[in-house]
Amino acid sequence: MNTFSRSSFLKQTAMASAALLVSSLESLAKNTPSKKLRVAIIGCGSVSNRYLPQLTSSALIEVVGLCDIKYDRALAQAKAFNIANTYPHIDKMLEALSFDMMVTITDMQAHGELNKKALLAGKHVWSEKPMANTYAEGKALFELAKNKGLRIWGAPAVVNSPQFAFMSKAIQEGKLGRVAAAHGQYGHTGPTWSAFFYEQGGGSMPDLGVYNMATLTGLLGPAKSVMAMTSIVNPERTVDDKGKIKVQAEDNAQILLEHANNVISHVMCGFNYFDPHGHDAKGQTLHSIQIYGDYGNMRLIGYDWEPKGVYLDTSWTEPAKLYLPDAEGYEWQEGATKVGESLIKGIEPRIATEHALHVLEIIEAARSSSANGKRVTLQSTFKWPMV
Repeated sequence: MNTFSRSSFLKQTAMASAALLVSSLESLAKNTPSKKLRVAIIGCGSVSNRYLPQLTSSALIEVVGLCDIKYDRALAQAKAFNIANTYPHIDKMLEALSFDMMVTITDMQAHGELNKKALLAGKHVWSEKPMANTYAEGKALFELAKNKGLRIWGAPAVVNSPQFAFMSKAIQEGKLGRVAAAHGQYGHTGPTWSAFFYEQGGGSMPDLGVYNMATLTGLLGPAKSVMAMTSIVNPERTVDDKGKIKVQAEDNAQILLEHANNVISHVMCGFNYFDPHGHDAKGQTLHSIQIYGDYGNMRLIGYDWEPKGVYLDTSWTEPAKLYLPDAEGYEWQEGATKVGESLIKGIEPRIATEHALHVLEIIEAARSSSANGKRVTLQSTFKWPMV
């Protein structure tokens, strides 16, 4: 019979663990670019003015190509940011350019189709919200990515802010007592630069409400069911690219979410809300998110996509205290940069695809609830708590 001393056993165990670690690192290295992640961007409109400075400032990312069906926009941004390759169509870019991840920031109705093309071509994907037009389409993209050994993520990146982390920890540590309810709101008088916001597949929920939905589910956990009412307050709009148009997607929405432990949250969003800070967020001193418990409440100052601090109120006699008035470098447009860097570093980002899919199902369920006047039970979930 062979016998092993404790020291021999520990030595062999350590050697086996080291070998496993080396093997994992070698596997990671084989699937990760040796120097920088090569990124191509599709969509060179207004949002690219926020994404390009973020991406090009990263030491781990190289933007190697730009694509836009309005080709002059790709050319202009290539000149401004010194990017060598430009394309007028995704097919030409996928055929001619070697890169690792595509960043999709086009009209939202095109996201699903473009993201699928990138995955089929072997590219990772970061997509602006929403990552697909329907929950079923989004889930299919997620499965396609997994089957091909790729990753796909969807905006928003609100869970990355230090204010989100503070609020999540406060809830988990019981500082609010038993949480009961929450509210989120975001709106303005509506974009004027493009018609897609008001066309079928657009609307205030995937453009605006998506932020609060991501924040509240991220803080309170996955929603179990949805009830909602939506409407079109302004049936006609005048926009830069098409002139006067008929509004087809909701421009006003009120959504109730049922979470675990009998917690209820509410989101309101719309394109008819006068808010002088709604686009640039500068100077906003009011709160847009509030969480209530029986021992205290929290108020997120500013917007969850551009937070200005968190008021925590737990005293009957003392004023609420302001925490984290600085975003500490967080920016709403950082999602593509953070997940791209995570691919290089071999770490898992806080942003989760399952969370983005859950929010997409909420939007779809809210429309169904409004149309049918019924509560809609949700199927999706995600790993929680996120912090």
